[in-house]
Amino acid sequence: MDGNKEDNVQHFLNLIQKSRKGKFKVYIGMSAGVGKTFRMLQEAHSLLKNGIDIKIGFIETHNREETHDLLDGLPIIPRRKLFYKGKELEEMDVQAIISLRPEVVIVDELAHTNIEGSKNEKRWQDVMEILEAGINVISAINIQHIESLNEEVKFITGIEVKERIPDSVLAQADEVVNIDLTADELISRLKEGKIYKADKIEMALKNFFKSEHILQLRELSLKEVASQVERKVEIEVPKNKSARHEKFMACISSNEKNAKKVIRKTARLANYYNSSKWYVLYVQMPQESADKIALDKQRHLINNFKLATELGAEVIKIEHTKIAKAIIEQAENKDITTVCIGKPRMNLFKIILSTNVFKELLNKLSSSEIDLIILS
Repeated sequence: MDGNKEDNVQHFLNLIQKSRKGKFKVYIGMSAGVGKTFRMLQEAHSLLKNGIDIKIGFIETHNREETHDLLDGLPIIPRRKLFYKGKELEEMDVQAIISLRPEVVIVDELAHTNIEGSKNEKRWQDVMEILEAGINVISAINIQHIESLNEEVKFITGIEVKERIPDSVLAQADEVVNIDLTADELISRLKEGKIYKADKIEMALKNFFKSEHILQLRELSLKEVASQVERKVEIEVPKNKSARHEKFMACISSNEKNAKKVIRKTARLANYYNSSKWYVLYVQMPQESADKIALDKQRHLINNFKLATELGAEVIKIEHTKIAKAIIEQAENKDITTVCIGKPRMNLFKIILSTNVFKELLNKLSSSEIDLIILS
């Protein structure tokens, strides 16, 4: 009985803590120059007119005149100055924000990496701290900075984005707003010098700002915001008891690149279907035991386990002599609805006909309610 009382008390404390935490709003755009910072500053002016104590924690205008003009009349918290490699640099002053306790703070560039020596490595970690202190935060990010979209963005643009945020950060947002523009509007803004200085425009048009790139990034952005809205509906709207709740399990091998793709694509699926829990399974065969596996493979595996965890997965690592049997056992054990595997290297039809692993897996899954997705 006492244990029950303690559980009830803890539950109530959790509710209190949740209500004290600041609300988190994120503006998402398909690229630089769509107007995220502009919109945040417009909102700041509206809130200020309505008597809300709002302050600018960190804003990056990129010297865009129309954006810079909007700073007039808004209270700005001075940045923290620090020396790094002989240069005086500036960072957001997290402690000053928490000490001043505004009702709302604007924090731009969510994926920014802080200068070495800062308390937190990333700005999104600073934001989590501010939210925990009960301060509401409005922030912004470009679609290419979301971790699970890294491979897709690289495929579209040919550029690997180094500064990224885990999907779990976005999942904590109470509100996600897409700042949408057509490709033509964005390119017009670029040509008018509203995004970059004149010497960078031609290069941008040949690379990131190609019309086909923008269209694909726009699609990613719209899908991402739609999935966030679905998640909100899932949490806040009474559930239809007959609806099936998807539970994904990604199966990976020690093949580094394939494993990365399978993890990221399964993370996207889990995100789109608002699956609160998903798994990454690695079946260790005897030939890949700790004393036999090549060191580079072991290192890649550890990195992929880390990536999976960052993307919100629970990693399952088991030793088994039969891969298909291990997958089926884990799928049944964890009530998995969808198993995701990488596309085999040889012709799929030949594999299905010639290998027992696939035969066994397909036979078992075809007689169950579990779906199988083969990811390219």
